[in-house]
Amino acid sequence: MAQFNKRVWTSVFVQPEDAGFAVYLDKRGLMTPGRAPLLLPTKALAQGIAAEWDAVAEKVNPADMPLTRAANSAIDKVTPQHKAVADMLAEYGATDLLCYRAAQPEDLIAHQAAHWDAHLHWAAQEFGARLRVQAGVMPIEQPPDSVVRLGAAVAACDAFHLTALHDLVTISGSLVLGLAVLRGRLNADEAFDLSRLDAAWQANLWGEDDEAQRAAANHRRDMRAAAHMLDLLKEA
Repeated sequence: MAQFNKRVWTSVFVQPEDAGFAVYLDKRGLMTPGRAPLLLPTKALAQGIAAEWDAVAEKVNPADMPLTRAANSAIDKVTPQHKAVADMLAEYGATDLLCYRAAQPEDLIAHQAAHWDAHLHWAAQEFGARLRVQAGVMPIEQPPDSVVRLGAAVAACDAFHLTALHDLVTISGSLVLGLAVLRGRLNADEAFDLSRLDAAWQANLWGEDDEAQRAAANHRRDMRAAAHMLDLLKEA
C-alpha cells in the first residue's frame, strides 16, 4: 500500500489478467509493498479489494483495508515461505485449545464438553484425526498420525487460503476451529465464541474490563475479515 498515501485516483475497476484479476486505480494496477502485481485468484476478491480503495475519501488507511492487507501478505509473505507458514499452523494440531479442559468446577467442565466435543468429533471424521483431551495445561502427546493428517489439510491450502487460515488459527488458538471455518462448518463469530468459552465464563462471574473487551472486539473483527476473504475465494 506504500504506493499511495492519499487519494489521487478517480476510478477503480477490476481487469481480468492471464493469472487472475487485477485492480486498477485509473490506469495504474495495484502492486504489493514488495512490488509484485496484486493479482487475485477470484473476481469476487478483486471486487472486494476494489471496494476498499473506492471507499477511500482522502487518506489511505490500511486498517480500513483488511482484504488488501491479506492479499499483500498472501503474495509477498506466504507464497515465498508457504511450507514454513503451513508447518507453523500445523503445530497447533498438537496443542489445540479444544483439547485442554478445566479441572473444575463441574459446570465449566460440562460446558466445555457440550460445546467443544462435537468439533473434535468432526475433525476425527473429516480428517481421520482423533485428538486426546485432558484436564489441565500439561502438554498432551497427540497421536502422530492425527497431527500429520491435520497438517496435510493445512499444507493443501494455496497462499490465499493459508493467509486467511493463519488468522483464524492464531487468534482462536485452535487448528480445529480454523479448519472448521475453512470448510464451512462454522462462521467466524461461532468459532470466535467457542475459542473464548473460558474467558466468557470468567467474565460472567467476575466481569470483564474495558481493555479486555476492546481486545476481544478487535480479534472478532479480524476473524470476520479472514472468513470474509474465504467467502470471496469461493466465488468465481
